[in-house]
Formats: sequence, structure tokens, C-alpha cells
Amino acid sequence: MLLGGTGIWAHQLRYGDPGAIAEMAAELDELGYSALWIPDVGGDVLGSVETLLRGAPRAVVATGILNIWMHEPADVAAHIGGWDDAWKARFLLGLGASHAPLIDHGNPGRYQKPYTKMFEYLDGLDGAHPPLTEDRRVLAALGPRMLELARDRAAGAHPYFVPPEHTAQARERLGPGKLLAPEQKVVLETDPEKARAIARPRVANPYLGLTNYVSNLRRIGWSEEDVAHDGSDALIDALAIHGDGEALARGVAAHLDAGADHVAVQVLARDPLPALRAIAASLGRTAS
Repeated sequence: MLLGGTGIWAHQLRYGDPGAIAEMAAELDELGYSALWIPDVGGDVLGSVETLLRGAPRAVVATGILNIWMHEPADVAAHIGGWDDAWKARFLLGLGASHAPLIDHGNPGRYQKPYTKMFEYLDGLDGAHPPLTEDRRVLAALGPRMLELARDRAAGAHPYFVPPEHTAQARERLGPGKLLAPEQKVVLETDPEKARAIARPRVANPYLGLTNYVSNLRRIGWSEEDVAHDGSDALIDALAIHGDGEALARGVAAHLDAGADHVAVQVLARDPLPALRAIAASLGRTAS
């Protein structure tokens, strides 16, 4: 899939009134955002995708991510296989192995060998009727092994909770010709202290308590002091960039300069639209 520019990662596009979600999706489509990404912690995630496909007639709709412990690959492939060609052409299946605290909650010990689980899940999609082929899926890859799996058995990678230095390393691991679409959190606030007060609770809880993310930050050079407790100011500023629309647009551009094809922007606000309108204007896009 040829996916470039800037997209939106938003839980507000997944949870809430479907009519309001469709209206928001339509505005984001008009603003020129190239993709709408939604999370998954179970439930009818593909039904939510369908709401967005109806509401946004041009944008790609992507899962960021579909949790591979919560959906059977044959069921996923069969559901998507029932769509018409126009919807299939605008859908990208982002897949992720999630985190032990979520998967083991209520079922201790279930989260084992996530790489093996992902490998087997891809086998399941390949063997489904109809299959969901490599060019229609990306992986939530952080470390070298999962990035290599994204290179070899998917269209590319959708890393979450990463600064631009990870994007540069991921591009090296993926090589040319593979989609690299990181997520970047933003705060529409020019005062650094106010911005950190907004961002820190959303960065520290739960992300700095999850081994996968903390290990990745250490691997790309952040210190124990940076990742301890609620995170250093420098780490918070990197993971949740702040400023006016132009500053946020520059933060997006930093990932593109580091090798990303596409950046999924997540606004840390109850209502993300003001920030997304400001970013769109700074990128030279306005709603028609």
C-alpha cells in the first residue's frame, strides 16, 4: 500500500457514538489526513473500521493495532474478505502482540512467546479463505526480530511510542521499499510545563510500566534515569512533542526525515480536533 504523509491515531475514532465518530472521520478526511488508525483491546474492531470507511471516503483506515490474542486469523480474514474491493483497497491491517499485563489479566500465563504467536498468526492469515496477503498488513514492531518479521512477511511496520531515533533505526532494519508508519503523540500547548503536565500522565501510565516499551527505549539510548518513575522531561518531550501547530508539524517532519513514509499523530486531549486543524493548516492543508 502506498501510504504517505500524515495520519491520525485516535481512540476517539473507536469508542463512542458511531454518528459522532463518522462526523469526525469525515472532517479529518476533508483536512487531508491520509489514514485513520484505531486501537483494539477486544470487541468488534472491524465493525469500527467499517464505520470509518463509510464516514471517510478517501482516507485509508488502519488498525493500530488489532490484538492477535483476541481475534482468530481465519475470522479476521473472512470478515475482510466479505467487503467490496473499494473498502479492501482502503484498509490496512495493523497487527500487534500487545503486552503481558493486558493478555494475562484473568488468564495468567497466556502471554508467552509473542514472536512465535505473531509468526503463527501470519501463517493463519496466509492459509485463510480468502487469505489476507502480506501487502495488506503491517506489524507493531519495535525490536530487531519483529522488524525483520515485518520486513519479510508484511508490508512494513507501525511502531508505537517511539521517537525519531527509533524511526531511523527501524528504516535501516526494514530496508527500502517497506512501509514505516510510526505513531507520535502531540500536545497543542506552547508552555513546556503545562504541556508536560498534560503529557506525563499519558506517557507514564501505562507505557513506562510496560516492559516492551521500556526495553525499546533503553535499546535506542535512553538511560535508566530517563525511563524511571514518570519519565525525565527530555523523554516526555520526545514522546509527546508540544507547541503550536507549526511546532507539531515539525515534529511530524522529524520522523519523515528519519525515514518514515507516514506518521500517525495522536493528540493528547479529550477533543483532538483543534490540534489536528492546527497541524493541517501548518502543513498547508485546510478543510474544503
